[in-house]
Amino acid sequence: MLSLNSLRQGFETLLEVITAAIVAALTILIVCGTLFRYAGSPLVWYDEVASIGLVWMTYFGSALAALKGAHIGFPGVVNALPPNMRVAATVFSEACVFLFFGLMAYAGLEVLLILEGMTLVTLPAVSVQLTQSIIPLGAVLFMLAEAMRLPDVMRDARGSGFVDHEVREALAEIEAEQDEAPAHKTHRAAHGEPRLGDAS
Repeated sequence: MLSLNSLRQGFETLLEVITAAIVAALTILIVCGTLFRYAGSPLVWYDEVASIGLVWMTYFGSALAALKGAHIGFPGVVNALPPNMRVAATVFSEACVFLFFGLMAYAGLEVLLILEGMTLVTLPAVSVQLTQSIIPLGAVLFMLAEAMRLPDVMRDARGSGFVDHEVREALAEIEAEQDEAPAHKTHRAAHGEPRLGDAS
């Protein structure tokens, strides 16, 4: 049976791959659009497709940021509260997030029904429903990301408080470097490699 950590890691990898693929596709599209424009044969669908790609990248990137806890917040304000108030504030905050994105998913589905039969102006073969499906999809992805991070959020709320995302990543990198250092020393000693300061 898959653990929550495994599911979270798999979800994170999926979001990273999709976001990176969209960024790569947009980069290629922008380069091609520029080259065709300078050649005197601009792509008529360039602006419309590029703007849609930017929206898709934003929604997937937002879900990834939510999973990592990288969205802008005010941890110092919450950390200043007593533990009980900190938990209550965190529950209220998370409830607001789920309520907002739940309404967004519902409204997105309603919008898709309204857009039935409509196509892109420059690409009549592409349905507007397809391009706008990112609204409910993005909302669901964001809620999934928040749900997977919720145990960690509640643990921090009950414990010593929240740590900024960038600080947490920096501390994790330092710990990884410290773990690698003894292993590197052991490897050198096992192979008889001289250390700094050894007599030559």
